[in-house]
Amino acid sequence: MKVKEYSAVLLVLIISVASAVEPGNNSPAGKSDANCSATITIDTDVPAKPYSPMIFGGFLEHFDSQIYGGVFEPGSPLSDKKGFRKDVIEALKELKVPIVRWPGGCFVSGYHWEGGVGLDRKPADDMAWGVIEPNTFGTDEYVELCKVMNWTPYICNNAGNGTVEEMRNWVEYCNSSEGKYAQKRKESGYDQPRNVKIWSIGNENWGRHEIGHKPIEQWAPLVREAAKQMKAADPEIQLTAAALPSKEWTLPLLKAAGEYLDYISIHKYWLELWIDNQMPDYLTCIKHSDSPEQMISKYINVLDESGYRGRVKIAFDEWNLRGWHHPGFPRKTVQNYKDPEVNRLVEARKKNDIASQYTIADALFSASFFNACLRHSEDVGMANIAPLVNTRGPLFVHAKGIVKRPHYHTMWMYANLLQERVAPVHVTSSRLKGASVATVDAVATVDQSGRRWSVSLINRDPSESVACTLKISQTPLNGKYKATLLTADSTDAYNDPENPARVAPREVELTFMNGVVELPPHSLLIVSIPSK
Repeated sequence: MKVKEYSAVLLVLIISVASAVEPGNNSPAGKSDANCSATITIDTDVPAKPYSPMIFGGFLEHFDSQIYGGVFEPGSPLSDKKGFRKDVIEALKELKVPIVRWPGGCFVSGYHWEGGVGLDRKPADDMAWGVIEPNTFGTDEYVELCKVMNWTPYICNNAGNGTVEEMRNWVEYCNSSEGKYAQKRKESGYDQPRNVKIWSIGNENWGRHEIGHKPIEQWAPLVREAAKQMKAADPEIQLTAAALPSKEWTLPLLKAAGEYLDYISIHKYWLELWIDNQMPDYLTCIKHSDSPEQMISKYINVLDESGYRGRVKIAFDEWNLRGWHHPGFPRKTVQNYKDPEVNRLVEARKKNDIASQYTIADALFSASFFNACLRHSEDVGMANIAPLVNTRGPLFVHAKGIVKRPHYHTMWMYANLLQERVAPVHVTSSRLKGASVATVDAVATVDQSGRRWSVSLINRDPSESVACTLKISQTPLNGKYKATLLTADSTDAYNDPENPARVAPREVELTFMNGVVELPPHSLLIVSIPSK
């Protein structure tokens, strides 16, 4: 093909993909820098491997409006007779979330579960977050919500000011047919066991911010004893325990309690906005895109050294680009709820709701996180975006409705468009100027027959399209293929109640010629390649 003919074809491809972006955008999709290119080669010689759908899990904590005014709002015209928001249920079902961790978070290190069950409930102090916990949403409401949503329930235990006996009793309440706490459940109106099969021992008890902070010398034997007693109540449960992703913390923990654990829990928020609610620009956000991969890879080496790799998997059960904004908290004592300073700090958490914070950067970072988990599917068994609703979550819930933030659409695309197995992919990409990450990232999934593919392609460049070559084995892809595109008319674009669909995925048709297609700037594409 002559240069002029090839340029004409390439222009057609650019227009085809860019047609999904509204006219007048601030980031032209019709440019391609000569140095901006990538090659994606799918390795079909190595068998594709299954991955756990639980990497698309969620997390809900009794923090601000995640529970009350989020998933649960009795009396609202938008709620069902159980108090669950019907619009929230509908939106979350679209994400096919397989598992949701509850009730915390820092909250759980001061939470006593018996206060949230039965007919005679009383409000309690939420020491961590400086508010009153009404206890109207407890264990049984959570399990009922899981049943409605088809979530696997995952309960995190109080290893802060709670006791091992309290942990064991909670398992009996949920899972046993007889015993004091099984009877308590029956008296609450639930005759059959609740079958909560995944439990965590503690939340961030390695941290001095946590109620019941414990150094590893205390933590490892506590986890061992708690695991023994919880599994005595139900030998079939799966357990994880809070850990720092370091040798100093993990090796002693697994030496003491590894034989009882199925997972080990790590957390990370890459923009730590706890005190100062900054709103960093696109490149400041996107430069963290490679960080999940690096963190997971290093931690796999720790598991390898422990001797438990393959037996104990990673539960990345709190993750998000942005840390929750909660200046002055968490705390470890009961607060004066009339103190103006306490009230001011609680009110400051509303800054998490500012819609303009959540842009295509959140969407592309989330895609990068999922790609890292998929590439390490042998070791990552679960991941839970923190949270699922409100605060920094993909779904914003307000009194009159919902808003799907840009990273909601990433979750929807990955949950609905990928195939069941992940294949090795070799990515050669230019580096992104100003962010020191690869411009393009990719992951390839295939069905069990090995013939139907779904390939996720991320272009992180804020303003330039990328000429991307896609090969299956060594064969360049040719022809027209359906794809789903998520991009925006600006890197600063966001969704809010007035404009809820400014950033949303669209179906497009891509034409590959000798493997080449143009990826629009700041975009996520999932290409469907049907079996032949």
